[in-house]
Amino acid sequence: MTTHTHVLGASADIRAALADPALVPGLPACAPGPAGASVAWLRATAARFSSGETHRRRRALVEAELARVEPDALRRAVALGDGGGDVRVRVVRALAGALGLPEPDEVARDVVLVAEVYFGGEDPAADEAVGRLVARLGVPRHLPQRGHPHVTVSCGGEPPHPERACGARPHTPDGPDSARPALGAAPGDGGPGHTPHPEEAANLIGLLVQACATSALVEAAAGGDKPLARVIRENTPLRGMRRVATRATRVAGREVAEGDVVVLDIAAAHRTHPVPLAFGAEPRVCPGREHALALAEGLLGRPSTPFARLHHRTAPLLLPNAWDHASAAALAAEGFPAVGTTSLGVAAAAGLPDGAAATAGETLALARRLGRGPFLLSVDAEGGFSDDPDEVARLARELHAAGAAGINLEDGRPDGTLAPADLHAAKITAVKAAVPGLFVNARTDTHWLGVRREETAARLALYEQAGADGVFAPGLTDPEGIAALVAGLLVPLNVLHTPDGPTLAELAALGVRRVSLGSLPYRTALAAAVSVATAVRDGRPTDHRLPAPSYAEVQALAPPGRRGVTGRR
Repeated sequence: MTTHTHVLGASADIRAALADPALVPGLPACAPGPAGASVAWLRATAARFSSGETHRRRRALVEAELARVEPDALRRAVALGDGGGDVRVRVVRALAGALGLPEPDEVARDVVLVAEVYFGGEDPAADEAVGRLVARLGVPRHLPQRGHPHVTVSCGGEPPHPERACGARPHTPDGPDSARPALGAAPGDGGPGHTPHPEEAANLIGLLVQACATSALVEAAAGGDKPLARVIRENTPLRGMRRVATRATRVAGREVAEGDVVVLDIAAAHRTHPVPLAFGAEPRVCPGREHALALAEGLLGRPSTPFARLHHRTAPLLLPNAWDHASAAALAAEGFPAVGTTSLGVAAAAGLPDGAAATAGETLALARRLGRGPFLLSVDAEGGFSDDPDEVARLARELHAAGAAGINLEDGRPDGTLAPADLHAAKITAVKAAVPGLFVNARTDTHWLGVRREETAARLALYEQAGADGVFAPGLTDPEGIAALVAGLLVPLNVLHTPDGPTLAELAALGVRRVSLGSLPYRTALAAAVSVATAVRDGRPTDHRLPAPSYAEVQALAPPGRRGVTGRR
């Protein structure tokens, strides 16, 4: 049968191909091998080379395990480990330790052996390594496999991919699942004494193998301080993916026959579109990209602040917003580790309009009052109160000197339009150059203002490539839209809580890493004040469902040494 190769290089075309169920990853050509003791078996049983329902089942093993591994813990573990030797060994050892696997050093050495031929080629030593890994995981060889009842497993007939992944080379594996390390699922429920199923073991091993690809990202980023998002776009370790048609289909206006090969030119797509594809796209987005980036940051020795680390936990950071010392102190007293400011509250308290670049002085004064408090402070600085990146950077220095741990910069303008994306990116770059330790949360107001919503993903991609530590899309409440944004981002996504929108738990499940309350607490406080006054005026009982703090309790919110006498009202 005559087959053809189709090359796609446009971002939209690549996304269409990745979403087409007729186009699947092909197994490299190789000789058959015994179950539980060969690379052929591993390829045939792991999620990386599967599709359809089988892929979804195997991927679920990965996602369940990822949910219990905090990326920042991996970053610290790999940073504190032995700084010498093969980067791949360091990565796999850190992952194996985080997953509680026995003998992580031996596991890492065997995984690296397997990685050399996982995406093409054969090596008896790699087959032996698979057998040792399976034995360490305690998999009984006599157990049948789901979908693979025979002892001998054959590989497919697709030629080996020219980019051999995980071998500390400039390219990572072809395919979104392997572009970065997706942590493998610990067998079964992970409980003591659990006997893993062979499919569980194969996916754990396969995902550890893919973790080796982090070394390619580290190589590309070493020796510089470019944001990883920019490195991935400009010098992507993953230059291409490859798919095989299992049936006739049509993609990007081309007729693709059964058996045809479709090559996805990721590097070409990155040159013309800012949203990266190195981690794939729906429905095959790498579930371990956040963990991979944390590992890369740790290997590169890049520092992480306490505030930044709050964005890389299993649960999202819930950030309440204050407008004065009392509101911030009261929130901190309830256990919130970080507090933001609300530009509306700051402006309204001063009798000024919000979003009009009119409150630079008030914003800085509030930061100086709050910056030394017992909580981490993030300041809403509108658009930086200037269109000059150098002036915005000077403000950022002052806020950081006052004690701010983060800054929020928005691209919306007072007239309801958006600032040019390149200008906003320049502000972000200037701030990060001036104050590297200040967490920049870059906000786009496409949904907040209801303009140019189709630009949301591209704008946020440009902002993260400019150096933003997180990105913010207030006004976006549609779960599908949120999930789509998360799938294309490399930094944490922040959304604004809305009373009729997704719950905190639902946002966490969508991949959101920060949820802001914005002006809601301030507006609620205003409503409560008016409600009490009108109730007394009108002879109605006041609402006791939310009891007010006592005079003494409010006095106690003041910093030590500045508290007044008790007894006054």
